[in-house]
Amino acid sequence: MTSTRSREPHTGGRGVLITGASRGVGAAAARVFAEAGDRVVVHYRGAEERAREVLASLPGEGHSLLRADLTSPEETRELAARAIVALGRIDVLVNNAALFLDPAGEGSRRGDHRITDVDYEDWVRAWRTTLETNLLGPANLTWCVARHMMEVPAAEGAPAGRVVNVGSRGAYRGEPDVPAYGASKAGLHAFGQSMAVALAPHGIGVVSIAPGFIATDMAAQVLDGPGGDAVRAQSPFGRVAEADEVARAIWALSRPEAQWASGSVVDFNGASYLR
Repeated sequence: MTSTRSREPHTGGRGVLITGASRGVGAAAARVFAEAGDRVVVHYRGAEERAREVLASLPGEGHSLLRADLTSPEETRELAARAIVALGRIDVLVNNAALFLDPAGEGSRRGDHRITDVDYEDWVRAWRTTLETNLLGPANLTWCVARHMMEVPAAEGAPAGRVVNVGSRGAYRGEPDVPAYGASKAGLHAFGQSMAVALAPHGIGVVSIAPGFIATDMAAQVLDGPGGDAVRAQSPFGRVAEADEVARAIWALSRPEAQWASGSVVDFNGASYLR
C-alpha cells in the first residue's frame, strides 16, 4: 500500500526511510526529520491507522506511507523500490522496526521465552520470529538501500548516504526473559560495524544507537505499574528516555557532520548501564 500527501516531485531536503514509524521512536523520528525539512517515508507493518496519523502530523510536503512485512525478503525489496519512487533518492535509512516479545504484553507481543520456563517449540518460534524481524529484515533492507545509494548519485555536496540502526543496551546487559531480543540487537550492532567498513569507500556512513528504557505507549504498562520506580532508578537521572530524545539523537547521527561516528555503537541510556 502506498499513500502520499503530494504526487508532485520534490527536490527539497533529504529522502529518509524510517522503518517501524507508526509509533514510539519511529514516529518521533519521522517528525524530527520532517521538522528539519526532510521528506519521510513512514513504514509500518500492521498499524495502518496509527501510521496514517503519523503521516498526517508531519510538517512539510513529499511524505509517504508504505507497508511491508520485513520478515519477507520479497516485501523488503519491494519496500525499498517503492520508497525510491516516492522519494526520488533515499539519502538516510533508519532501521528502527523491531519486535520485543514482552512477557507482560498482549496478543502477538506476548512471548516471554525464558529458557527455564518455555517448551522447545515456543523457544524455536520466539528465536525465529525475533531474528527475522530484528536482524534479517534490517540486513536485507540495508542491502537494497545501500546498493541504491551507490548507484544513484546524491545531490551535489551531500553525503552518499547514512544508515542508522536502532539497537539496544539489552545487547550488552542481557535479556533473560527475552534472550532472542538481546541477541538480535547484538547482531544488529555487529552488522552495522561490518557495513560501516564495507560502505565507507562509497561514502556511506553506518552507525548504531543503543538506547535503554524509553517512555513509549507500549512501555506504559511497566512504567505505570509497581515496577516502574525500579526501572526509573536504573538511571542516576531517576527517569527513562523520552522517544523524542532518542529521535533527535538518531537525526544527529544521520547528519553530514557525523560521518566520523561511522562504525560506532552509541550508548544512549542515561548511565543506566556502563561498559
